[in-house]
Amino acid sequence: MNAAVLTRLQADSALMALLSGGLYDGQTVGEISRVTTPAAFDANGELKPCGLLALSSEVAAGPLPTSSRLGVTLYWYQRAGADVIDAARLRAYALLHRQRLTPPSGGSWELRYADDVLRRFDEVLRASLIVSRYVVMVRR
Repeated sequence: MNAAVLTRLQADSALMALLSGGLYDGQTVGEISRVTTPAAFDANGELKPCGLLALSSEVAAGPLPTSSRLGVTLYWYQRAGADVIDAARLRAYALLHRQRLTPPSGGSWELRYADDVLRRFDEVLRASLIVSRYVVMVRR
C-alpha cells in the first residue's frame, strides 16, 4: 500500500520541487533523522522541507464483507514557517483525494481525505509540522 501512494506522490514533479528534502516511506526509514534520512538535511545540518508517509491499522469496514479501511498519514516538516509544507499538503490533496489505485495484489483502493492538523511544532526536529490524514477503502 505504501509503495502505491508513495509512487504516486513522488512521481509528481510539482510536489517534489516543494519537498527539497524528499518524501520518505515511514515503513522503511521509521522517522526523519540525520541517520535515516540524511538527504532531508542541508550541509549545515538544517532540515529541508520534507515529508514522511505512514500507515495506521487496517480495520474491517463495508461496503463488501471483504472490504477494509486503512489510515494513511502524511507528516510534513519545514524548519521555519510553514508556507512550503502547506503548499505540499494542498498538492498532495489534489493528487490523492477521491483517487483510485490498483494494488499489485488486485482489487482497488479509493483514497479519501480525512483531515489536517495545522500549525504544530515538532520539538525533536525543531521544525514546523503539518499532519494530513487520508482513509483508504480497500476492496478485495
